[in-house]
Amino acid sequence: MTPAPALARAGRVLRRLAAMAATLLVTSFLVFSSLFLVPGDPAAFLVKGRSPSPQELAAIRHQYGFDEPFLVRYGKWLDGVLHGDFGRSYLFHQDVSSVIWSRLPASLLLVGVSALMIVAVGVGAGILGALRRGTRTDRSLMLLVTVGAAAPAFVAALLLRSVLGVRLGWFPTIGNGTGLLDRLHHVVLPAVALSVTFMALVTRVTRSAMLDELRREHVEVALGRGTPRRTVIRRHVLRNALGPIVTVSALLVSGMLVSTAIVETAFGMAGVGSLLVQSVDQMDFQVVQAIVLLVVGAFVVVNALMDLVHPLIDPRVAARGSAR
Repeated sequence: MTPAPALARAGRVLRRLAAMAATLLVTSFLVFSSLFLVPGDPAAFLVKGRSPSPQELAAIRHQYGFDEPFLVRYGKWLDGVLHGDFGRSYLFHQDVSSVIWSRLPASLLLVGVSALMIVAVGVGAGILGALRRGTRTDRSLMLLVTVGAAAPAFVAALLLRSVLGVRLGWFPTIGNGTGLLDRLHHVVLPAVALSVTFMALVTRVTRSAMLDELRREHVEVALGRGTPRRTVIRRHVLRNALGPIVTVSALLVSGMLVSTAIVETAFGMAGVGSLLVQSVDQMDFQVVQAIVLLVVGAFVVVNALMDLVHPLIDPRVAARGSAR
């Protein structure tokens, strides 16, 4: 017979998967419906630069299925999405999947480098601030965190381009680069601009979680018994504080693709973010729908995975769930 805890875990996983599927379904409906809330006629966009007759517009609407009932169009679009077909780009005259895949590596590199910066700097600064609480180091870190959290990505991008790119000439300020090393060189400034606010948030969460654990009675008892402080910090404080740190970091990174639109545009990068801006400006609805759905889907999937992984990181969460 399967033990009760195993059944509870299996039930929890199934519930999370069902909730994730329902959320993605609702999201797909909202994303597709947004086409009808945006001003402008897709048929008119397809013939921009000309003055078509009403008959020509009607023929175009029929060709692309714009004259079909809403639910019929949504059903066909959803079926295509489930098979990896997001339609055809009006602007690029290619499959939407091909257009996005050609831009995705640049955005993934940007998000990956930014994520490394967030984890390394944010978690490290948060731990240092908690261990040096009340000192000049802690106050200086909190001042930097406050400034970083209040600095929009486009402001950071402009400052970095002006100082480190144009004035000092240390980094390129436009383009993706060619080859691995050149791409990494090009992505440094965009990654810093993208991660500044997120680093500040992770620093705050890490510092708060560490301070909460440092106040625990078992930590004080362990220190009172003569256990080395470094051992107590590593085994009891940092380990128990990992839950909120990992959860917040993962959610921030998963939602970072939205912020790439500003940074990629500022640095002239050909990524998914700049593609989204271009597609919105040119009313390329198929591409916009696909990118929005992928971003929301990534966020929902990471959120569900964090709910499942959190009990493994912090056994106290699993214990509270079993108790309930």
